Parts: sequence; structure tokens; C-alpha cells
Amino acid sequence: MQRDDAGLTPIPPSPSHDPPAAGALLALRGVTKRFGGATALDGVDFELMPGEIHGLLGENGAGKSTLMKILSGFQAPDEGEMTLRGEQVRFSSPAEAKARGIGMVYQELSTIGALSVAENVFLGDQPTTRGGIINWKRMNAAADAQLRELGVQVDVTSRLSALPLGLQQMVEIARVVFSGADVVILDEPTSALSVRESERLFTSMRELRARGTSLIFISHFLEDVLAVADRVTILKNARKVATLPAAGLTKQRLIEMMIGRDASTLAASYQEGVTLPPPVEAPPVLEIEGLSIPGAVRDASLTVRAGEIVGLFGFLGSGMTEIARALFGQLQPHAGVIRLDGRPVQIHSSTQAKRLGIAYLSENRRATLFPRQEIYKNMTLAHLDRLVPPLFRKRSELGIAEQMVKRTGVRPPNPHLLAGYLSGGNQQKVVLGRWLTRQPKLLILNEPTRGMDVGAKREVLDLIKGLKAEGVAVLLLSAEPETVMTEADRILVMSKGRVTKEFAGERVSKDLLMAHA
Repeated sequence: MQRDDAGLTPIPPSPSHDPPAAGALLALRGVTKRFGGATALDGVDFELMPGEIHGLLGENGAGKSTLMKILSGFQAPDEGEMTLRGEQVRFSSPAEAKARGIGMVYQELSTIGALSVAENVFLGDQPTTRGGIINWKRMNAAADAQLRELGVQVDVTSRLSALPLGLQQMVEIARVVFSGADVVILDEPTSALSVRESERLFTSMRELRARGTSLIFISHFLEDVLAVADRVTILKNARKVATLPAAGLTKQRLIEMMIGRDASTLAASYQEGVTLPPPVEAPPVLEIEGLSIPGAVRDASLTVRAGEIVGLFGFLGSGMTEIARALFGQLQPHAGVIRLDGRPVQIHSSTQAKRLGIAYLSENRRATLFPRQEIYKNMTLAHLDRLVPPLFRKRSELGIAEQMVKRTGVRPPNPHLLAGYLSGGNQQKVVLGRWLTRQPKLLILNEPTRGMDVGAKREVLDLIKGLKAEGVAVLLLSAEPETVMTEADRILVMSKGRVTKEFAGERVSKDLLMAHA
């Protein structure tokens, strides 16, 4: 079969799926995607109309990212078909999707901080002179004009890294919007934006819609979707629940559909939740008062006591991770007080944080694990300089690692095995074991069970409960309501940099957590 100029292979129509709605710019029918034994998408239909803002919602793991990766050419479906402008196609790369007018703005910035703002707007497509040299004057003028269309006024010759994160996000959006895309996918675009910047983005989205551009808007912030979307599609457990007009929908109704309750059973949500235990009476290990981090956290306060697990619940952009990084010396707060054991401290580095008895398990275990190194080296890494003299280091490392392997239940229990050979759950046990070589007084866990199967989750969470029983203060960050509901003694909810609600000694449900997030 012949390929067109964009490198796409037309796909024969499948008689098993309904035809796209009349006038649909883009339609996916019966899309299924499996990874090993897990189904990420199960027969999903999705349509995008010309000049439409279409919200895509669902809990973590519902299938949103997989669906968009298929649409943008990063993955191919196992089953199903895609129709673009009336032609059935299948993308084999992001370049093919881009060539057909599909652009994606990812929640993790793909811009380059060392380059200028203008260079990032035209990244990979800089205008040149007839001699093939970059036309800096033309590029700077065009970048300035395009950013002004989005309501952004900055010096386009300045280095991108000098801008606040919110403005860097707007530069990323401008790069995709002005690349010629008439289908723009926005994945959590407001997570790094202030309220004012979000409103500016919404205005730009409406202007793009008026010009005929179609947008897919993915966000955990349901009020943002309702503020700007024309229609909303909800996914749950890899399947589509519904596609509905946004007009008349409420945040509560979206939550009901996302978590599987209808209006008639919502009244029972309190009974289907959990009852948090009575507050712990032990002395506070950590106290935060009025903590503020520019662009991330505003006037946040919390307390964690010895032998207590405090759950911090929120979505991307809530400010949870920034609080954790500030406590571990990776970010410097602009205002506020941090106390450990009642004593004010200023934490300027991770080394200082470790010496103060703080341990931090990052949400990205791949960034903290050395897969080509043995388990024992990964486990002793954090405190190697304080464990043993260099002459006897290997023997002592192995002895300590063997204890940690046994304590954490790493399988297979071989400290000589390369960490990269382990499953995700066992890799997380290795990283957790690293911080148990010298038991901390405060353990900060950022999404400690992300991507694990049920059995591995339970093992890791049992380890955490064991540390709590030994008097360790635990701050547990998670975007999974079930995790904080079942593990935490108290729960604080964060949204857009603020602590919006605290639950202690009372009934709490998934509905309530999501309503405040």
C-alpha cells in the first residue's frame, strides 16, 4: 500500500466500528492498547470536532495518557482505528503526527532552558537566510508577535531558564500552537501556572478555537476544564464512561462519573469512606508555618508527629512535591518557618537534610536508582561516607545490604544482583532500604507505590507502617486517594499551592478528597 507524503499508511476501514460523526475532524474507534497482561485502553471511542475544546478526564491510570500517546504517534494501538479529516490513518512516529497537524504540549516541559525564548518558540524550525544561517532578527520578531498573541510580553532574547516556570509553560504552548497544528493536545497545562496565568491561557484557547483550531485539554483541575471546555469525555479503568456537553456539568458530577458513583448513591459516600483514627498525641517532629515558594506554594502550614503518618493529597501542580523538596534542601522557600523537634532550621542542601535526620523518597525512582550497579551499592549509597572506613567498605556494605534486603523483602534476595534486573516494586524496596540504613526521624515519601502491582504495594506500605510503629514521623504524598485514605492518620488536601482542607479523626471519602483538590 502506498504511503503519502507525510509518511502515513492509510488503513482499510473496519466494519466492526460505527462511522465517525458527520463533520468530525478526528475520530478514534474501538482503540485498545495492552502492555503485557495489563489493558491500558479497552475499546475506547473518541471524537474531536473542528473548533472545539474537548476536555479529557479520568483518575490516574484511567488511560488518558495512553490515548494521547496513540494520537500523537508515540504508540500504536493493538486494535481500533483512527480517522483524521475523513482518512483512516495510523501514525508510526510523533513526526508523522506533527506533519498532519497534531501537536502536543506535555506536562513535563520539553523546552531547553539554556536557549533563548525565541529559540525555544522555533525549536527545530528556526527561520534561515538564503545562505542557511539563522535569521535572528526575523525569528525574534516572529516569536515576540506570537507570544503577544497569547498575552505574554517578555524579552525573547533572554535565556528561557531566567523566566518563571509559568512563563516557560506559555513558551512551550506557543511553540506547539504556532507550529501549524490544528489539533493541539494540552496535558496538564495549568499545573505550573498561577490563577492569572491560567486565565490568560484560557483566553488564548478560546481565541484559537475561534480561529478553527481544535484542542484536547487534559487536567486534574476539574474547575479548569468546566471553565473552558465545550465537551468532556470521562475515562475510567481503561474504558470510556461518557462524552457530555460541558454546559450544565458540575465538578461533583464529574467526580461521580470518574470514581464510579451515580447521583442516587452519592449520599452513601461517607459510609463508603474510611474513619481516620484519633489524633496522635506524640510531640511534633516537623512543623511548617506559612511556607511559601514562588510559583508553587502559598502560606502552607502542617505538622507531623512522631509515630504518625500524615497524608498529603493533591494533583500535579498542587505544591506537594515542592514542599517535599524544600524539606530536603532542594528548594529554598521565600517565606515561612520549618521546625524539627521544636527547633527552627534552615535547610540549604540534601546533605544537611540527611544530617538532620530527614529522608526523602522521590516520586521518580528511576532518577535515584542506579540500574547497572548492584543492589548492595544502591542500598548503602545515601550514607556511605558515614558507614565504614574505605578499607573495609565492601564487606561492611554487603553486611548492611543483606540486613536491608531481608528487612524490606527484596526478591530475589541477592545483594550482588544488578538493581536494573528487579521489578518496579522491588526497585522501590531497594530505594526505601537505602534510607533505612540509618533510621530517619522524618521520612518523606512521594508516590511510594506508583506503578506497582497490588502485592508489591502492600509490602511497601507495610514497611512504612512498621517505621511508624518505631516512632518515625512519615509525610506521605500521593495523588491516589486510596493510598492516603488507607494509610494516613491525618490527611491534608492541597490545590494550586494551598492547603485547602484537613481531615482528622473523622469519616473521609474519595469524593471529599477530590472535591477539595
